[in-house]
Amino acid sequence: MKMQKHDYPGIGETLYSAVLDNGLEVRVVPKKDFSTCYAAFATRYGGAHRRFSVDGQTRDTPAGVAHYLEHKMFDLPNGDNALAILSANGADPNAFTSAEMTCYYFQCTEGFEENLRMLLHFVSTPYFTDETVQKEQGIIAQEIRMGEDNPGMVVYYKLLEMLYAHHPIRDRVAGSVESIAEITARTLYDCHRVFYAPSNMVLCVEGDVDPETVARIAEEVLPREKAPVPRADFGEKEGLLPVETRRTEEMEISAPQFLIGVKLPSLDGGPAFQRENIVAALAMRMLCGISSPFFTRLYAEGLLNMDFDYEIDSPAGAFMVIVGGESRDPERVLAEFQQEAQRVAAEGFDEGYFTRARRASLGARLRALEDFDSVCVSMASGVLEGYCAFDSFKILEGITAEDCRRFVKENLTPERMALSVIRPKTREAES
Repeated sequence: MKMQKHDYPGIGETLYSAVLDNGLEVRVVPKKDFSTCYAAFATRYGGAHRRFSVDGQTRDTPAGVAHYLEHKMFDLPNGDNALAILSANGADPNAFTSAEMTCYYFQCTEGFEENLRMLLHFVSTPYFTDETVQKEQGIIAQEIRMGEDNPGMVVYYKLLEMLYAHHPIRDRVAGSVESIAEITARTLYDCHRVFYAPSNMVLCVEGDVDPETVARIAEEVLPREKAPVPRADFGEKEGLLPVETRRTEEMEISAPQFLIGVKLPSLDGGPAFQRENIVAALAMRMLCGISSPFFTRLYAEGLLNMDFDYEIDSPAGAFMVIVGGESRDPERVLAEFQQEAQRVAAEGFDEGYFTRARRASLGARLRALEDFDSVCVSMASGVLEGYCAFDSFKILEGITAEDCRRFVKENLTPERMALSVIRPKTREAES
């Protein structure tokens, strides 16, 4: 397999890419004389892929199947466990499931080719029995209950329920105790066959490796046939207004936690989606980052602390801005945030401030290149969304202050904002 070479002289990186005959996307970033190698093997299958169609047939599955599969994939037919084998061979393996993807990965300093073969082998070799699936239910149910007691997860999923009327990201990636009880070995086999086909997956590697060798190993280990790619169904297109604008829950916490969310127009991946993500991130850095006038003022007043943060979230066809943290007065923070957004929409960002923010954003992205895991996972995510992560640097250089003002004006309007709050439980006075 001859791989295509792409040079990025502006950031000092070289990328090799190929699409194998079975449809697998392969990306390799060689790092000569580096001791660490990292590999990420990802599928376009996450918690939101509950309803899908393939070969003209539509299927509905319970919430939590993608996460359940991740738990069970390390079991091998001969009774071995892939995690144990990789660890014994000097690798540090793990996996995660998000709303839009499942990713299996390892890092090692020796035995890379052997570890890569094992990674590709166990992810492409399903082995489930009704007994082992039922046994896993108790473990995952415990994980779900722990999430229900986590205020950070509660305030986040409450916000998603407020923003979206029916999109499956409203449901937890792990599902519910009730939904996972419906999962059987047959469910896992069927979903593995559909979503774990090489044509629906990407392999990203970084380290002192030969790109052609990586592609050759993938060709040798993985199935050779090219399967049809499933089409996810996330339901009817949703409007931009939230379903609910305010919700408050009580939990055993010491200080109120809050999230402000805004739905953004959804884009079907590709370079336009990548650019809008970058515009949004830069606009939010200037609007409410730790160096912004908004944050410094509210921090000085004791309304915000260093836990405050913002995020551009784009899971499974959805697209949103989320800001939040701890505050004694979340409603006041929301009012101040709305006012600051309206001011910026009218006045725009100062050019000097914009230049410094863009430079800081570029520096943060360059520092992230030092983390092989960050590079491989972001590269995999980009491939699944139809763009190259390394293009972000050139895109960022072309972003203007007016692009950022436009983003704020078009999206961060008061009627588009939802506020999710978790407050400390009120205790009844002792009699």
